[in-house]
Amino acid sequence: MDPQNTDTNTEAKMLLNHAKTLRLHTGNLVNRSRLKKKCPGSPSEELQDCIQATLSDWFSMTKAPPKDFPDTLDCSIPQETDAITPEEREEVKVSVKLFLCESVQSSIRDAVEMACQTLTVSQLDSVIIAPPGLLEGDSQTLAHLQPAWEELETLVRSQRIAAIGTSDLDKDLLEQLYNWAQVKPSSNQVNLASCCVMPPDLTAFAKEFDIQLLTHNDPKELMSAATFQEAMQEGTQDLKMADWRLEWVLRYSIIVKSRGIIKSKGYLVSARKATP
Repeated sequence: MDPQNTDTNTEAKMLLNHAKTLRLHTGNLVNRSRLKKKCPGSPSEELQDCIQATLSDWFSMTKAPPKDFPDTLDCSIPQETDAITPEEREEVKVSVKLFLCESVQSSIRDAVEMACQTLTVSQLDSVIIAPPGLLEGDSQTLAHLQPAWEELETLVRSQRIAAIGTSDLDKDLLEQLYNWAQVKPSSNQVNLASCCVMPPDLTAFAKEFDIQLLTHNDPKELMSAATFQEAMQEGTQDLKMADWRLEWVLRYSIIVKSRGIIKSKGYLVSARKATP
């Protein structure tokens, strides 16, 4: 065993053991050769591979920590970042989907701020929100959506986000949200796994009020707690990671407007350590 590598692992373990919050950036998946060799079967598998690979790379590169151990640990690979230069900002569109794992409104603001900092932009072009999963037997209501939507509206007013959208709303709920909201939804994603053809009533409503209907193949729960802990454990060489809870996952795409191609895409992930 390489003694230097053992030291590095020790430093990384010390940092992880002390931290209360973990922020992870996968870098540009378009360029990650490791992921090119393996084609993930689903968004969940892709995210699991990304978390494991990023943590593993960070673990192997971590040097001696500072004297003060940070409460928030930034796990990213510097050369993998997707920073957008001022010269190219007008040429690209930054689209985001934010998956909330907990009903904490500050998560939305934290995720948007992290995305802006990571990509070095002052504003995201569009953000689609995917609220936390509901308990068995519950159905989505306007009351469930309102707190998150109000936070998004605040970010639109402060010009952090240009347009906001929803995911998996039927016509009735989309209409309720539209009538209540001050900043109207500009898009609504529909999962084609549960709906092979766009419902006519939804299509008609969206057309009347200029709401773009998009399709997606994300599962209801992007990543379970058990799968997240498994990915963390494998990425940190079998450290016990049962205390860590996933807060939110943000998936971004940087699209070249003139060509309609994805220049880069990646994930930002936030997790926190549960207090005893």
